[in-house]
Amino acid sequence: MAQVRVVTDSTAHIPEEKVERLGIRVLPHTIYWDDNPFRDGIDISREEFFHRLRAEEESLCIVPPSVADFRRVYAELAQETSSILSIHTSGRLSEACERASQAAQAFLGRCQIAVVDSLTSSLGLGILVTAAAEAGAAGKSLDEVVHLMRGMIPHVFGAFLTGDMEYLERGGYIDHTQSIVGSMLGVKPFLVIDEGEIIPLEKVTTREEIVDWLVEFAEEFSTIEQLGVAQSGAERGEEMESLLTELHSLFPGKEFPVFLYDPVLAYHIGPNSLGVIIYEGL
Repeated sequence: MAQVRVVTDSTAHIPEEKVERLGIRVLPHTIYWDDNPFRDGIDISREEFFHRLRAEEESLCIVPPSVADFRRVYAELAQETSSILSIHTSGRLSEACERASQAAQAFLGRCQIAVVDSLTSSLGLGILVTAAAEAGAAGKSLDEVVHLMRGMIPHVFGAFLTGDMEYLERGGYIDHTQSIVGSMLGVKPFLVIDEGEIIPLEKVTTREEIVDWLVEFAEEFSTIEQLGVAQSGAERGEEMESLLTELHSLFPGKEFPVFLYDPVLAYHIGPNSLGVIIYEGL
Protein backbone atom coordinates (compact mmCIF):
# COMPACT_ATOMS: atom_id res chain seq x y z
CA MET A 1 0.00 0.00 0.00
CA ALA A 2 1.43 3.37 -1.04
CA GLN A 3 2.10 5.91 1.69
CA VAL A 4 -0.50 8.58 2.35
CA ARG A 5 0.92 11.93 1.22
CA VAL A 6 -0.04 15.22 2.81
CA VAL A 7 -0.74 18.58 1.17
CA THR A 8 -1.25 21.84 3.06
CA ASP A 9 -0.96 25.58 2.52
CA SER A 10 1.53 28.21 3.65
CA THR A 11 -0.45 29.29 6.70
CA ALA A 12 0.80 26.14 8.45
CA HIS A 13 3.71 26.71 10.83
CA ILE A 14 5.99 23.69 10.32
CA PRO A 15 9.78 23.52 10.69
CA GLU A 16 11.40 23.14 7.26
CA GLU A 17 13.20 20.02 8.45
CA LYS A 18 9.86 18.27 9.03
CA VAL A 19 8.47 19.43 5.69
CA GLU A 20 11.43 17.87 3.88
CA ARG A 21 11.69 14.72 5.99
CA LEU A 22 7.99 13.90 5.77
CA GLY A 23 7.55 14.94 2.13
CA ILE A 24 4.82 17.48 2.95
CA ARG A 25 3.71 19.59 -0.01
CA VAL A 26 3.05 23.22 0.91
CA LEU A 27 1.17 25.47 -1.52
CA PRO A 28 1.65 29.20 -0.93
CA HIS A 29 -1.00 31.83 -0.54
CA THR A 30 -0.26 34.89 -2.65
CA ILE A 31 -0.01 38.31 -1.04
CA TYR A 32 -0.94 41.24 -3.28
CA TRP A 33 0.25 44.73 -2.40
CA ASP A 34 -1.13 47.23 -4.91
CA ASP A 35 -1.47 44.37 -7.43
CA ASN A 36 2.13 43.23 -6.93
CA PRO A 37 2.16 39.50 -6.08
CA PHE A 38 4.38 37.85 -3.47
CA ARG A 39 4.17 34.12 -2.76
CA ASP A 40 4.04 33.57 0.99
CA GLY A 41 7.24 31.99 2.24
CA ILE A 42 8.87 32.07 -1.21
CA ASP A 43 8.99 35.67 -2.41
CA ILE A 44 8.49 37.19 1.04
CA SER A 45 9.36 36.02 4.54
CA ARG A 46 7.20 36.42 7.64
CA GLU A 47 9.54 39.12 8.96
CA GLU A 48 9.38 41.05 5.68
CA PHE A 49 5.60 40.70 5.56
CA PHE A 50 5.01 42.17 9.00
CA HIS A 51 7.55 44.95 8.46
CA ARG A 52 5.84 45.97 5.25
CA LEU A 53 2.35 45.61 6.70
CA ARG A 54 3.19 48.06 9.48
CA ALA A 55 5.21 50.49 7.37
CA GLU A 56 3.16 50.95 4.23
CA GLU A 57 -0.37 52.07 3.45
CA GLU A 58 -0.81 49.86 0.40
CA SER A 59 -3.87 47.95 -0.70
CA LEU A 60 -3.53 44.42 0.67
CA CYS A 61 -5.19 41.27 -0.64
CA ILE A 62 -4.32 37.64 0.14
CA VAL A 63 -5.55 34.83 -2.08
CA PRO A 64 -5.27 31.07 -1.61
CA PRO A 65 -3.59 28.67 -4.05
CA SER A 66 -5.59 28.33 -7.26
CA VAL A 67 -7.57 25.26 -8.30
CA ALA A 68 -4.94 24.76 -11.00
CA ASP A 69 -2.18 24.84 -8.36
CA PHE A 70 -3.92 22.11 -6.38
CA ARG A 71 -4.53 20.01 -9.49
CA ARG A 72 -0.85 20.25 -10.45
CA VAL A 73 0.34 19.06 -7.02
CA TYR A 74 -2.28 16.31 -6.83
CA ALA A 75 -1.25 15.09 -10.29
CA GLU A 76 2.39 14.97 -9.24
CA LEU A 77 1.62 13.04 -6.06
CA ALA A 78 -0.76 10.69 -7.90
CA GLN A 79 2.33 9.34 -9.69
CA GLU A 80 3.61 8.15 -6.30
CA THR A 81 0.52 7.26 -4.29
CA SER A 82 -3.21 6.61 -4.52
CA SER A 83 -3.98 8.33 -1.18
CA ILE A 84 -3.67 12.06 -0.46
CA LEU A 85 -4.75 14.07 2.58
CA SER A 86 -5.17 17.77 1.83
CA ILE A 87 -5.61 19.72 5.07
CA HIS A 88 -5.84 23.49 5.18
CA THR A 89 -6.46 26.62 7.21
CA SER A 90 -9.95 27.36 8.46
CA GLY A 91 -12.49 27.91 5.72
CA ARG A 92 -13.63 30.99 7.67
CA LEU A 93 -10.23 32.58 7.06
CA SER A 94 -9.34 31.42 3.54
CA GLU A 95 -10.87 29.67 0.53
CA ALA A 96 -7.99 27.17 0.35
CA CYS A 97 -10.19 24.22 1.39
CA GLU A 98 -12.87 25.13 -1.13
CA ARG A 99 -10.36 25.31 -3.97
CA ALA A 100 -8.72 22.06 -2.87
CA SER A 101 -12.11 20.33 -2.95
CA GLN A 102 -12.78 21.64 -6.46
CA ALA A 103 -9.41 20.38 -7.65
CA ALA A 104 -9.91 16.96 -6.05
CA GLN A 105 -13.03 16.35 -8.18
CA ALA A 106 -10.83 15.87 -11.24
CA PHE A 107 -9.18 12.81 -9.63
CA LEU A 108 -12.28 10.79 -8.76
CA GLY A 109 -11.67 7.16 -9.66
CA ARG A 110 -7.94 7.74 -10.13
CA CYS A 111 -6.68 8.85 -6.72
CA GLN A 112 -8.35 9.04 -3.34
CA ILE A 113 -8.08 12.61 -2.03
CA ALA A 114 -9.53 13.62 1.33
CA VAL A 115 -9.83 17.38 1.88
CA VAL A 116 -10.06 18.44 5.53
CA ASP A 117 -10.79 21.86 7.05
CA SER A 118 -8.51 22.15 10.08
CA LEU A 119 -10.70 24.86 11.68
CA THR A 120 -7.45 26.54 12.78
CA SER A 121 -4.31 28.11 11.36
CA SER A 122 -0.61 28.72 11.92
CA LEU A 123 0.90 26.45 14.60
CA GLY A 124 -2.44 24.69 15.10
CA LEU A 125 -2.50 23.67 11.46
CA GLY A 126 1.18 22.78 11.61
CA ILE A 127 0.58 20.39 14.51
CA LEU A 128 -2.19 18.62 12.57
CA VAL A 129 -0.22 18.45 9.32
CA THR A 130 2.83 17.01 11.07
CA ALA A 131 0.75 14.37 12.86
CA ALA A 132 -0.96 13.40 9.59
CA ALA A 133 2.33 13.10 7.70
CA GLU A 134 3.90 11.05 10.50
CA ALA A 135 0.88 8.73 10.53
CA GLY A 136 1.15 8.32 6.76
CA ALA A 137 4.86 7.57 7.02
CA ALA A 138 4.06 4.95 9.67
CA GLY A 139 1.84 3.11 7.20
CA LYS A 140 -1.60 4.27 8.32
CA SER A 141 -4.33 4.20 5.67
CA LEU A 142 -6.05 7.36 4.43
CA ASP A 143 -9.18 6.52 6.42
CA GLU A 144 -7.06 6.10 9.55
CA VAL A 145 -5.27 9.41 8.99
CA VAL A 146 -8.57 11.23 8.39
CA HIS A 147 -9.98 9.65 11.57
CA LEU A 148 -6.89 10.85 13.45
CA MET A 149 -7.43 14.40 12.16
CA ARG A 150 -11.11 14.37 13.08
CA GLY A 151 -10.11 13.39 16.60
CA MET A 152 -7.35 15.98 16.96
CA ILE A 153 -9.07 19.04 15.46
CA PRO A 154 -11.45 19.64 18.43
CA HIS A 155 -8.43 19.67 20.75
CA VAL A 156 -6.61 22.57 19.04
CA PHE A 157 -7.28 26.02 20.53
CA GLY A 158 -6.09 29.56 19.91
CA ALA A 159 -6.39 32.87 21.75
CA PHE A 160 -5.07 36.30 20.78
CA LEU A 161 -5.03 39.89 21.96
CA THR A 162 -4.81 42.66 19.38
CA GLY A 163 -4.95 46.42 19.29
CA ASP A 164 -5.59 46.62 15.54
CA MET A 165 -9.21 47.70 15.64
CA GLU A 166 -9.42 48.59 11.95
CA TYR A 167 -8.66 44.98 10.98
CA LEU A 168 -11.37 43.64 13.26
CA GLU A 169 -13.83 46.20 11.94
CA ARG A 170 -13.01 45.34 8.32
CA GLY A 171 -13.57 41.66 9.05
CA GLY A 172 -16.92 42.36 10.69
CA TYR A 173 -15.80 41.19 14.14
CA ILE A 174 -16.59 44.56 15.72
CA ASP A 175 -18.65 47.54 14.54
CA HIS A 176 -17.42 51.04 13.68
CA THR A 177 -18.31 52.54 17.05
CA GLN A 178 -16.47 49.77 18.92
CA SER A 179 -13.46 50.34 16.67
CA ILE A 180 -13.32 54.07 17.35
CA VAL A 181 -13.88 53.80 21.10
CA GLY A 182 -11.45 50.90 21.42
CA SER A 183 -8.70 52.79 19.58
CA MET A 184 -9.25 55.90 21.73
CA LEU A 185 -9.09 53.95 25.00
CA GLY A 186 -6.25 51.65 23.99
CA VAL A 187 -8.45 48.59 24.40
CA LYS A 188 -7.21 45.21 23.16
CA PRO A 189 -9.97 42.66 22.42
CA PHE A 190 -9.40 39.10 23.61
CA LEU A 191 -10.08 36.79 20.65
CA VAL A 192 -10.49 33.04 20.45
CA ILE A 193 -10.56 30.76 17.42
CA ASP A 194 -13.66 28.62 17.88
CA GLU A 195 -14.93 26.19 15.22
CA GLY A 196 -12.61 27.92 12.78
CA GLU A 197 -14.06 31.37 13.43
CA ILE A 198 -12.50 34.36 15.20
CA ILE A 199 -14.71 35.42 18.10
CA PRO A 200 -14.09 38.58 20.20
CA LEU A 201 -14.70 38.12 23.92
CA GLU A 202 -13.53 40.36 26.74
CA LYS A 203 -11.48 43.55 26.36
CA VAL A 204 -8.31 44.45 28.26
CA THR A 205 -6.29 47.65 28.50
CA THR A 206 -3.07 47.09 30.45
CA ARG A 207 0.03 44.98 29.81
CA GLU A 208 -0.63 43.03 33.00
CA GLU A 209 -4.17 42.22 31.89
CA ILE A 210 -2.94 41.00 28.51
CA VAL A 211 -0.57 38.52 30.12
CA ASP A 212 -3.14 37.50 32.74
CA TRP A 213 -5.79 36.75 30.12
CA LEU A 214 -3.50 34.53 28.06
CA VAL A 215 -2.20 32.72 31.14
CA GLU A 216 -5.75 32.17 32.41
CA PHE A 217 -6.68 30.77 29.00
CA ALA A 218 -3.82 28.26 29.23
CA GLU A 219 -4.74 27.38 32.81
CA GLU A 220 -8.13 26.11 31.65
CA PHE A 221 -6.49 22.98 30.22
CA SER A 222 -5.76 20.06 32.51
CA THR A 223 -3.32 18.62 29.97
CA ILE A 224 -1.30 20.39 27.30
CA GLU A 225 0.73 18.40 24.79
CA GLN A 226 1.96 21.40 22.79
CA LEU A 227 1.77 25.14 23.37
CA GLY A 228 3.27 27.86 21.20
CA VAL A 229 3.36 31.63 21.60
CA ALA A 230 2.43 33.66 18.52
CA GLN A 231 3.80 37.12 17.85
CA SER A 232 4.32 39.42 14.89
CA GLY A 233 7.88 40.65 15.38
CA ALA A 234 11.35 39.19 15.71
CA GLU A 235 12.03 40.99 19.01
CA ARG A 236 10.47 39.90 22.28
CA GLY A 237 8.74 42.75 24.07
CA GLU A 238 7.87 43.07 27.75
CA GLU A 239 4.50 41.40 27.29
CA MET A 240 6.13 38.40 25.59
CA GLU A 241 8.80 38.03 28.28
CA SER A 242 6.18 38.28 31.04
CA LEU A 243 3.98 35.72 29.31
CA LEU A 244 6.83 33.23 28.89
CA THR A 245 7.85 33.67 32.54
CA GLU A 246 4.29 32.95 33.69
CA LEU A 247 3.93 29.95 31.38
CA HIS A 248 7.22 28.42 32.54
CA SER A 249 6.06 28.86 36.13
CA LEU A 250 2.70 27.29 35.34
CA PHE A 251 4.09 24.40 33.26
CA PRO A 252 7.64 23.70 34.52
CA GLY A 253 9.84 21.69 32.21
CA LYS A 254 7.83 22.43 29.06
CA GLU A 255 9.13 24.25 26.01
CA PHE A 256 7.09 27.02 24.41
CA PRO A 257 8.21 27.82 20.86
CA VAL A 258 7.76 31.45 19.82
CA PHE A 259 6.70 31.91 16.21
CA LEU A 260 5.40 34.52 13.79
CA TYR A 261 1.77 33.91 12.91
CA ASP A 262 0.77 33.71 9.27
CA PRO A 263 -0.29 36.51 6.88
CA VAL A 264 -3.85 35.17 6.51
CA LEU A 265 -4.38 35.39 10.26
CA ALA A 266 -2.70 38.81 10.27
CA TYR A 267 -5.13 39.96 7.58
CA HIS A 268 -7.96 39.25 10.02
CA ILE A 269 -6.50 40.31 13.39
CA GLY A 270 -3.78 42.78 12.40
CA PRO A 271 0.01 42.97 12.66
CA ASN A 272 0.27 43.77 16.37
CA SER A 273 -1.13 40.74 18.15
CA LEU A 274 0.09 38.34 20.81
CA GLY A 275 -1.42 34.92 21.35
CA VAL A 276 -1.14 31.28 22.27
CA ILE A 277 -2.04 28.16 20.33
CA ILE A 278 -2.60 24.98 22.29
CA TYR A 279 -3.00 21.32 21.46
CA GLU A 280 -4.24 19.57 24.57
CA GLY A 281 -3.71 16.04 23.26
CA LEU A 282 -6.13 13.12 22.89
